[in-house]
Amino acid sequence: MPETKQKKVRTVRLPNIFEALLPIVVMMGLMIYGFMGPDRYRDAHMPLMVAIVVACIVGFACGHSFSDMLAGMLDQLNATMEAILILCTVGILVASFIMSGTIPALIYYGLDLLTPKLFLPVGCIMCAVVGLACGSSWTATATIGIAFLGIGAGLGINPAITAGMIISGAYVGDKFSPLSDTTNLAAAVAKTGLFDHVAAMVSTTAPTFVIALILYTILGLNIDSAGYDSTVATDLQAAIYNGFNINPFLLVPILVIIIACVMKLPGLVGIAISVGCGVLFAAIFQGMTDISTIFDTLHYGTGFESGNELADNLLSRGGMDHQMWTINLILLAVAYGGALARCGCVEALFGKLKNHLHSVGSLILATLLTSLFCDATMCDQFLGIGVPAPLYEDKYDEMGLGRNMLSRTLEDCGTLWAVMFPWTGCGAYQYGVLGVHPFVYFPYAFLNLLNPIYAAVTAALGRNIFWADGSYTNLFGKTRAGKPAGAPEEAHERAVKNLEDRRAAGKAPSIQA
Repeated sequence: MPETKQKKVRTVRLPNIFEALLPIVVMMGLMIYGFMGPDRYRDAHMPLMVAIVVACIVGFACGHSFSDMLAGMLDQLNATMEAILILCTVGILVASFIMSGTIPALIYYGLDLLTPKLFLPVGCIMCAVVGLACGSSWTATATIGIAFLGIGAGLGINPAITAGMIISGAYVGDKFSPLSDTTNLAAAVAKTGLFDHVAAMVSTTAPTFVIALILYTILGLNIDSAGYDSTVATDLQAAIYNGFNINPFLLVPILVIIIACVMKLPGLVGIAISVGCGVLFAAIFQGMTDISTIFDTLHYGTGFESGNELADNLLSRGGMDHQMWTINLILLAVAYGGALARCGCVEALFGKLKNHLHSVGSLILATLLTSLFCDATMCDQFLGIGVPAPLYEDKYDEMGLGRNMLSRTLEDCGTLWAVMFPWTGCGAYQYGVLGVHPFVYFPYAFLNLLNPIYAAVTAALGRNIFWADGSYTNLFGKTRAGKPAGAPEEAHERAVKNLEDRRAAGKAPSIQA
């Protein structure tokens, strides 16, 4: 009888520290090299391509087959396909809102209503409102954000400060919105209730939002309005007025997208309706009725030529084709993150860390730093939220913390600091929309900058903590009873039991009447 050949089974292991760091060091090294000189390659695409190859080699050395590594990349890509489709339609949305006159009208009227001293705090609040209603920081920056960038330029304000203000407002709205993809993701991976998560985020985001508004007010009050050249604003308004039929009805498409989001329509549906409204208004008010011209504008973006350089730069943008640079980067970044996750790099680097965490403050700090690490090295905020969750969830239960404490911490850094890096999907998108480099605007994005720091400091002081039994320790150190956040039943029971034991040992505060 012929001998049967047995298939050799490869043994899969976790990479060692050197292997786990190798793809990350390669990617970061190539990125840093690109930023060192004026004539060097500065995009993240090719460094990511090389890093993907290195990650696959590490995975193969650890026992994974190429098909297994490919499956890891495809799993992550599949999870982000809706976001990529939304990104395509956001480009179309921007083009439709410009050709309809909606964004030009926002800039035109905004220059009449806002002054240099009021612009920053009022603009931040308005961006937050739009972000909250839309459930998307991306949509907020691509619509009202572009308008405020033009208004700020007309008022003589540094574009870096304006972009930082836009980012702060858009992201606070995004975090508070139950329509946000990252808000839903954080609640899902932490296995808690959506509104339990939103309520927990208020405890860090609301105070830092107030601090940000105070800082923007101080910046605004110190703007030297004596040096403000009003002709910049008037020339910008004249260019817009001559290029578009401006009237208050052009603001209706902004209301349409807000209403669509309040009605909780799916993101793609809401944006599609808004695009339709923009195209309709372009036909009615701007006389754009040729289908070929409309399709060309939606595909390739608007080209505005007025002779005013500022107006031409602000209103020549949008279109699906304009988004392809960002989409290519996101595809590579997500594939890279999937390869790292599949070969076990993150587990190898952080899996043993939690054994050395013995206080709430150290656990919160470790979660924040892990999210930051994943943002910077995996190039995607979804991975900055999703990867640390299973690593630390049992540790939160062990310390008697609520699962909404985990979800809040994941968003405090995973969402807010992802926009700091130009090679992440968020950073690349905002760079493309606002035209300001993340390294330039991030020091002025006060909410994003301060929120993780505030969360880490208050937790280290034993304040601002949600416990498994629903109690909450406020900023004054008082612990009050409350309703428990959602959690898996077995995990909740274990966390409550651990909390009782820690209270009995004096390691957790008792509820005060």
